[in-house]
Amino acid sequence: MATSSATDLWDVLTGEAASESSLWGETLLPVSEQRRAPVFSTLCDPAYALGVETIYEGYLLHYGRPRLFAPADEDIALLLGDYLYAHGLVRIAATGSTTAVRDLAELISLCSQARANGSDGDWAVWAATCAVLGEDGLDDARAALRQRGDSKLLEDAARASADGDELDRALDRHRRHIS
Repeated sequence: MATSSATDLWDVLTGEAASESSLWGETLLPVSEQRRAPVFSTLCDPAYALGVETIYEGYLLHYGRPRLFAPADEDIALLLGDYLYAHGLVRIAATGSTTAVRDLAELISLCSQARANGSDGDWAVWAATCAVLGEDGLDDARAALRQRGDSKLLEDAARASADGDELDRALDRHRRHIS
């Protein structure tokens, strides 16, 4: 389903989660308490925004402070996060870009690895991936993070491909949800 505005994006994301499972619906924060601000989707093609924000909310359920949900325990947070990862990838697949699906699957894998290793390179993976989503070109940068824990190439790719001010805003928003 395409969305016509940022507000619609959040309504679709929360509405579909609630429709999928009453458990997900029970975890929704009241709209007045939800933080409906995009983070990294502002760096990518608008066609990918809903999928990216869905995956990012799943990421926050696993590793940060979710914007839309308040699960009662860690098990529910993990399950809901996994659901949102999968649903976000379905959204991206619906655009027809297998490259974008691969990019985001790589992002999920690399962020999980970075978190397991205690690395803080997750922002670089998010920023670089979203800035070039569906375009290829991050294989060497991903390999540097995966094999050596070096996020510098991803940071450089993000800075080269994204508007500097928008990138800074995305990083600031990300830090508020992760720190």
